[in-house]
Amino acid sequence: MFLDTVLTRNPGLVDAAAALHRNGEIPPDTYVMDLDAVEANAALLAAEAERLGISLWFVVKQLGRNPELIRAIARHIPRSAAIDPAEARTLHTAGAEPGNLGHLVQIPRRVLPEMLAWRPETVTVFDLANARAVSEAARELGFVQDVLIRLAGADGDVYPGQEGGVPLDRLDAFAEGVEGLDGVRIAGVTAFPCVLCDPASGMPAATPNFALALKARELLASRGHHDLKLSAPSATSMASLPLLAELGATHGEPGHALTGTTPLHALDPAQPEQPAYVYVSEVAHTLDDGRPAIYGGGFYARSHIRSALLPRTGTRLGVQHAPAENIDYYRLLDAPTTAADVRIGDTALLAFRTQIFVTRSTVAVVSGLASGTPRLNGLYDAQGRAL
Repeated sequence: MFLDTVLTRNPGLVDAAAALHRNGEIPPDTYVMDLDAVEANAALLAAEAERLGISLWFVVKQLGRNPELIRAIARHIPRSAAIDPAEARTLHTAGAEPGNLGHLVQIPRRVLPEMLAWRPETVTVFDLANARAVSEAARELGFVQDVLIRLAGADGDVYPGQEGGVPLDRLDAFAEGVEGLDGVRIAGVTAFPCVLCDPASGMPAATPNFALALKARELLASRGHHDLKLSAPSATSMASLPLLAELGATHGEPGHALTGTTPLHALDPAQPEQPAYVYVSEVAHTLDDGRPAIYGGGFYARSHIRSALLPRTGTRLGVQHAPAENIDYYRLLDAPTTAADVRIGDTALLAFRTQIFVTRSTVAVVSGLASGTPRLNGLYDAQGRAL
């Protein structure tokens, strides 16, 4: 999906990743992350958001919750949105300020005292029971916690496994219930996804969830709530920030823009953010019909992979479809023109949309590519733990 963009915009990353694998410094099933490019992207996004008057909470699930990358991003975007408790702990340990907790996964009630003690800017709640739990924990800690109300998504605009939230037609009654709790304060609304990239053009556009969030904010304002936040996550990037500002969002939540890997970046290499990772595999064996099998472990069902580059010969081969319900022990490539184009142990480089935290991959962080002095900073697992 992104291989041509990476080759155009960040060829040094491709060369460094190939050399690291060729020299045995990284194993197959490794994402190689360009630390300097990630930090430069964070600086771009922070400056544009400040110009537009929007606040940012950064997300790191897609880049493996990596502490080195978290620290680099936080130098420019201090506050984060943690999608679940495991991510919240990693962000906290790495020094990022907690912006929004409960972003996609509610905080289990037994964990609330630990995480509310970090004094997050907001906590997202999906229903009244969770709001009560946050209120009780905050009251025990001696303060009032700001909460964002997660809205139930519009029909057809909710991903399976992410269901939940308050329906707009029940928001008035829900708000009344929250107003009766003395440990929380309604600070705003959120929904997911609020922005998506058009499949054909790649350009970001608001989803019906964005309109729901705007209506919800109006309703809460009519109840006397002021200075309400509206966080509009998904596809937050340099291209979408003006749209967020125009429509009235107060917060964006950049994720894939930090690595230059939104769908728009696949179609338009000239986007301001620089592509910042490649996936490294290796030819494991060849089938009788000539198709090479490369090691898996890091493939993602919504990755839109198209091709792989084998640097030893410069061969580009198509990546064959694999059912999402199967374990990705290997991934098959198209058969090469001649058998000499591929041999066992060859490096294979790919670039596709990922969510590293759901893989079993290694993450290699490199720096110094822009200055021509590449250095392997360290190896980590997909949850950000040093190896």
